[in-house]
Order: sequence, then C-alpha cells, then structure tokens
Amino acid sequence: MDYLIAVGECLQRGNSGETRENVIKALEVGVSHQEILNHMLEVMEVVGRKFKKNELFVPEVLIIGRAFNVALEVISPLLAVEEKYLGTVVIGAVKGDLHDIGKNLVKMLMVGTGVRVIDLGVDVPAAKFVEAIKTYEPDIVAMSSLLTTTMIQVSKTIKEIQKAGLRDKVKIIIGGAPVTNNYAKNIGSDFYAIDAGTAAEIVREYIQKNS
Repeated sequence: MDYLIAVGECLQRGNSGETRENVIKALEVGVSHQEILNHMLEVMEVVGRKFKKNELFVPEVLIIGRAFNVALEVISPLLAVEEKYLGTVVIGAVKGDLHDIGKNLVKMLMVGTGVRVIDLGVDVPAAKFVEAIKTYEPDIVAMSSLLTTTMIQVSKTIKEIQKAGLRDKVKIIIGGAPVTNNYAKNIGSDFYAIDAGTAAEIVREYIQKNS
C-alpha cells in the first residue's frame, strides 16, 4: 500500500484519525518527513483553490484543516527549524471585533501553504499588533474587520505601526465583509483580500517571491 497517497486521500476527506495513522505508517516504511509534508502542502493548495472556486465550503475546509494539523503534530518534531516555514504572518481581528471563523479559515489556509502563523485572536488592540511585530519579526501582518464599526481600528493599527517605526519592516493585508480595495488603499494597506482563499494566495506568492 502506498501510504503517502493514502495520507493525501484521507486528508482531502478530512479524516483526522486515518490521516494521522497513514502518516505514521508512511514514516515506518521509510518515507521521509519532508516528502510527507510536501505532499500534504500540495493537497492543501488544491483545497485552497477549490474553496476559492466554491467547490468546497467553510465547514469542509475547517475539517480538512483539523486533519492537516493532526498530521502536522506527528511530523513537526522531525522537521528542522529551517524546514518548517516559508515565512511568518501575524494575524488577528482588530479591537472591538469578536468574529473568528473567517480569521481561523485564513489562518488554516496560510498554514497549509507552509507559512508560520502567529494568531493574536480577536479584539486585538493596536499595541498588541505592534508588540507582535517586535517579537516575531513577521513578513506580513494580517488584520480582519467583520464589522463596519471596527474598520476604523484597522486604520488606527496601521498608524500605530507607523508611529513605532515598524511600517517599512512588514507588509499589511486586510480583509473582512465591510472592507473594500479602495479602503485598503486609502489607509495604507499593502494588500486587500476579498476572501480567505485570496488572502492565503497573496501571502504565499509574496513570501515565495521574497524569501
């Protein structure tokens, strides 16, 4: 049995238990951890594309993401630090915004492309974003605003990043239901993502190009 193929098939079905079992069996028969990771990332790229085309929906993608994370737990101890990540993203929903489903979906798709994601959670004040930039030195900061009333917090956070002298050290991507491309440009964001799949795609392309 080709356990590597089985890993991909179980992952696409979102079966966490079988995905984990086949990762372990693949390792036991001599498949390298890097080969398993690369195959899993290929599957997740397909998942991201299908989601963007509405061939997969949020619940399905979240289940697949859970299976991916379970498998990743098995091989992570085997990965050297330099193997693990293409780059780093700090993500959070801005102050006053308690919505996390969209943010979690973006996070999962980013992780699925080989990116390290530092999740600050929801209701994140500007100061916490600034501190995270200093601590983690990310390539990109991703902010979400799902409410019209919290959009102003995105602008305030960018201004605080500028005041801290960190704006030229990171790229900023924003998204959320009320956010538009024009708004993103007007407040000084580098990128705007209309949905989670687009956000992951933009981040992957930028990091791959600049790594």
